[in-house]
Amino acid sequence: MANLERNNKILLDLRRQPWNNTCADCGAPEPDWASYTLCVFLCVNCSGMHRNLPSVSRVKSIRLDHWQDSLVEAMRQRGNFVAKATYEKCVPAFIYQPQQRDCVVLKDQWIRAKYERREFTGEKGYFLQSYGADTIEATLWKKGKDNKQFLKRIFLLSHKDLTLRYFTKKDCRVPKAVMSMKELNAVFQPEKIGHPHGLQITCLQEAQTRNIFVYHENGQVIVSFFNAIRATRLAYLQKKHPTLRHTELIPQITRDCLIEGYMEKTGPTHREPFRKRWFTLCSINRKLLYYKSPLDATELGAVFIGTENYGYSVSMGGRRSSRGSRWHRAITLQTPERQFVFTCEQEQVQREWFEAFGKVISQPMTPEDYANEANFRRCK
Repeated sequence: MANLERNNKILLDLRRQPWNNTCADCGAPEPDWASYTLCVFLCVNCSGMHRNLPSVSRVKSIRLDHWQDSLVEAMRQRGNFVAKATYEKCVPAFIYQPQQRDCVVLKDQWIRAKYERREFTGEKGYFLQSYGADTIEATLWKKGKDNKQFLKRIFLLSHKDLTLRYFTKKDCRVPKAVMSMKELNAVFQPEKIGHPHGLQITCLQEAQTRNIFVYHENGQVIVSFFNAIRATRLAYLQKKHPTLRHTELIPQITRDCLIEGYMEKTGPTHREPFRKRWFTLCSINRKLLYYKSPLDATELGAVFIGTENYGYSVSMGGRRSSRGSRWHRAITLQTPERQFVFTCEQEQVQREWFEAFGKVISQPMTPEDYANEANFRRCK
C-alpha cells in the first residue's frame, strides 16, 4: 500500500512538470492517464484510443492503478518531451495536429500515425510516397447538390496546378467541378454531415460559396485526403506569399468557422416575417453566410463584416415593435449599407453570437481584407 501511494504521488509530481502537464496527443490539461509502454501522459479520451492499440500502447490511471517501480522509473526517464522528440521528429508543416476539441477521427488517426505507423520518426519515406505525387486520387461518398443522397465520386487533387477536381465516374474526362486552392477550405463536420468521418469542403465559385460534403468509411483515407488538401493549400500560400514563414502560413491553410447555428432573420425594413436560417461566421475572411439548412450547397446570402471605424457595429436587442418577446433575444448588426436584425431561441446563443460578431469587428483589417471587401461589394 505504501508503494502504491508513493508511486502514484511520484507520477502526479511528474505530471506537474511543464512538458507532462498536457496530454501528449491533444494538449488537454492535467492528464490523469499514461501509456507505460510509450511513457506518455494522456487525457481520458486519448487513453481510450490508445486502448485500441494493445500491441503498441498499454495504459494505466496515474491515480487509481498500481504502478511497479520499474514503470515509474521509465516514466521519469522519458515522459512527453522525450516521446515527442521520437514520434514527432519529422512532422511536415501541413499535417494537422488535433487539439482537445477536435473530432474523434482526427485524434484517432493522429495517434495511429504517430505510434502504430510511426510516420513521423524519419524512419521511412512515407511522405514522399503519400504526399509528394503530382496528383492524389480518392474515391469518396459525396452528398448530391439538390438531394440528400450520397454517391461515390472520384476526387483528384493536383499539386501541379493547385486545384481539386471531382468526377462522376472513373473514366470521365471532363470534371464536374474544378476548385482552386485560392479560397478552398476543408474542415471535419461529423455531426452536421451525420457520419463520424464527415468532411466539409468549401470553395468560391463565381463569387458564391460552394459547400461539398463528403466522407469515407475508412478513417485513415479521409484524414490522409484532408492532409493532402492541406499540403496543396500550403503550396498555394507559399507561392502567393514567398516571404512569409511556415508559422505565419499554417493558420491560413484550413480554418474552422468562429460560430455556426440557427438564428432567425428579418428583411431590410424589419417588417418582413422572420425566417429561420443556418448561419456561419468566419473570422479569417470576415464573412457571415446564411443558408436555408446546414447541408445546403450554396448560400442564400452573405455579409462582409468590417471594423467599427468603417461603420460596423453590433448590439443586443432590436427596434421595439408589436412583435413582442422575440425582440428580447435579438441582435442588431449595423453595416454601412443596412441594419440586420437576428433573433435567437435562447439567451445563451444570443450572447455567443454577440461576442462572435464583436470579436470580428474588433479585429483589425489587413490589406487582403480590404481587397476582399472591395471584391465583395463589386459582386453584390
